[in-house]
Amino acid sequence: MHESRLFKIVYHLLDKGQATAPELAEKFEVSVRTIYRDIDALSGAGIPIYAEAGRNGGIHLMNGFVLDKAVLSEEEKQEILTALKGMNTTLNNSGSQTLQKLSALFNLNSENWLEVDFSRWGNQGNDNEKFELLKSAIIHQKCVKIAYANSYGEIGDRIVQPLKLSYKSRAWYLKAYCAQKQDYRIFKLTRILSIEVLEERFPQRLFPANKEDFGESDSHIVLCFPQSMAYRVYDEFDGTQIQRQEDGSLLVSVHMPEDEWLAGFVLSFGTQVEIIEPVSLKEAVAEKARKVYERNKP
Repeated sequence: MHESRLFKIVYHLLDKGQATAPELAEKFEVSVRTIYRDIDALSGAGIPIYAEAGRNGGIHLMNGFVLDKAVLSEEEKQEILTALKGMNTTLNNSGSQTLQKLSALFNLNSENWLEVDFSRWGNQGNDNEKFELLKSAIIHQKCVKIAYANSYGEIGDRIVQPLKLSYKSRAWYLKAYCAQKQDYRIFKLTRILSIEVLEERFPQRLFPANKEDFGESDSHIVLCFPQSMAYRVYDEFDGTQIQRQEDGSLLVSVHMPEDEWLAGFVLSFGTQVEIIEPVSLKEAVAEKARKVYERNKP
């Protein structure tokens, strides 16, 4: 508690400019004598803090003082700014203000090596607006009505209780309780076509751990690609899921939900993919390819 109070005294003085010993004693619920001992401890640790007597006196930090080596190392300060910069798109304006304040406090430029933008190419801010609506609904525990396109191509309205936003494998997801299904569900944000925040509130609840798999029933999928498709294969799959064969081809072994989306995903590789297993996926992709041909044949 002693170390925590020392930090809080410094932060209070950085924010307010100065304070009297009785004010600090009341704020931190200790005696005035304890505050003076804390001031001595801070001074001994290298913090330029001093007490000034007189009518306008009080406890001050030296002008121009910033949190430096005495509290945080250069690496620690950069880590804090980097973390905030990474979250800046999710925090909206409040994140920018916090980033600016801490940059000034640390006497560092927040423009560093990292730039994060979760919106899709060509997006005009719709993704950010969608994110902000859901974030607000989660914080205020308000139900939302969404129009959702599922993996079978069906679009329908759902009333859900939004519980958490989650980023996984280059996509944002909403974890929620679905009133229609009377169960917990995960919705991909890019498939949420519209959002209406309702006045109805819901009680606080936790998303169950056994629903965290981002898929319903996963199947073991094995695909083979020629070496020329390496750029795309390493874009789509983790290196631990890829085995390079003697002839240079790439064998991918992965567990994925076997649904309408998966068939379309595999078909996006065109003639550069061979489905090793399961047979059911071969059949689904062949049928989808046949329909594409029938619709587009000259």
